[in-house]
Amino acid sequence: MSKEKTGYSLFIRWLVIVGDLVLLNFVFFAVCYWYGMWKLNNNIFQFRIILLLLNVSYFFGLYFVPITIHKSIIFTEKVVQRSLLLISMHLIIFLTCIFFLGLKSELFPHNFIYVFYICLYSSLIVWRIVAREVLKQYRKRGRNFKRIIIIGAGENGLNLYAEMTKEIAYGYYILGFFDDNIELKNTLPNYLGTTHEVEDFALANNIDEIYCTLPNSQDDRIMRTLNFAEKNMIRFYIVPEFLRYLKKHLDLENIESVFVMAVRSEPLQSPVNRFIKRSFDILFSALFLCLIFPLIYIILSISIKLSSPGPIFFKQKRTGIYDKEFNCYKFRSMRPNDFADEKQAVKDDPRITRVGNFIRRTNLDELPQFINVLKGEMSVVGPRPHMLKHTKLYSNIIDKYMVRHLIKPGVTGWAQVNGYRGETPNIDQMEARVKYDIWYLENWSFLLDLKIIFVTVLNMFKGEKNAY
Repeated sequence: MSKEKTGYSLFIRWLVIVGDLVLLNFVFFAVCYWYGMWKLNNNIFQFRIILLLLNVSYFFGLYFVPITIHKSIIFTEKVVQRSLLLISMHLIIFLTCIFFLGLKSELFPHNFIYVFYICLYSSLIVWRIVAREVLKQYRKRGRNFKRIIIIGAGENGLNLYAEMTKEIAYGYYILGFFDDNIELKNTLPNYLGTTHEVEDFALANNIDEIYCTLPNSQDDRIMRTLNFAEKNMIRFYIVPEFLRYLKKHLDLENIESVFVMAVRSEPLQSPVNRFIKRSFDILFSALFLCLIFPLIYIILSISIKLSSPGPIFFKQKRTGIYDKEFNCYKFRSMRPNDFADEKQAVKDDPRITRVGNFIRRTNLDELPQFINVLKGEMSVVGPRPHMLKHTKLYSNIIDKYMVRHLIKPGVTGWAQVNGYRGETPNIDQMEARVKYDIWYLENWSFLLDLKIIFVTVLNMFKGEKNAY
């Protein structure tokens, strides 16, 4: 039975691959038909070469972005994100092959490539989401599950059980617990016996996976069960005891033969992700500053000058990445005063002009910060930069406050689109903002940045109650 269920996962992966290839070729021929490519009989040999490269590039793309739909837990946004990564890798590999083989570019014009990859990406997302939902329904019917036992019925083991049984669609079938505390037999409904009975039970019940939640002090029992599992081709997982206190995703790394765990997952530690984010920052800010900003500048500069004497831009020292100071630019929304670097704007603040009230409510005052983005001091999306005084204050009273400075500050951020912007009159609001900032740091994706930008633009037209 164990071997049969292992084959299920392999079968699902191949089923997805076959579906991807059918979709890839169908979209290709459909776009070819749309553009009348069937008439290119003189280039039939190159056409066949390109068709071959199209399919080979897919398999090379899978090497960098493997299929994960068959895994127990994967959310829809991850399916969308990985589909985008796969299509991006396919595009790079495919065009590179065409370039180095010297194939005629006129065979497939640029607009053909654009239409093909847009259609391919859209259809691939739909196909993979549907495939994932079908698999979830299949598992809800009691198929394609893993037979599991947990060693250790302490807090760690019970937490693991609760997480694994949240949804039937995860595909976990937990038979029960093994623990040397025999008193649990009267309180734990699925108590199976002591740790010495694990081996016989696992063999008799075709167990697929064993999860061990025993403390490190029981090293002998852990090693005994580990050796048994490997000898009988049962996958063995150790759940570290400290996870009871550290509730977050950890990254396992190694220094030669020594394994270490990073207590915080940071997608932007990857050079590829940093390159993607910085490239987008440069492109987005450059286009905005060249195409849209000049008109906004003319209108707002006249309005600001008429509202009160003083400069058009307001420049203030803020805390940037790694606690570095930088000059943050904004359209001036207040009358010149001696408390601008110390006191936050509050509701009905007498320092704010009538024009300033409007541009703060619509976020227009933040637009000059795209200059900071182009200079590399900020990003389009990230934690909002705070005044130096506030950084010093909150770093002493809020746990993990300085963690938000491990990435560049942003013109907009995850905390802001979730309602935490503007004044922070009490410590709870700042703690919530920091919590959202750290979540963003640990869960960054390019699609998340696009979502934050979209919501920010939407809020600019709707207006925000905390924007004053």
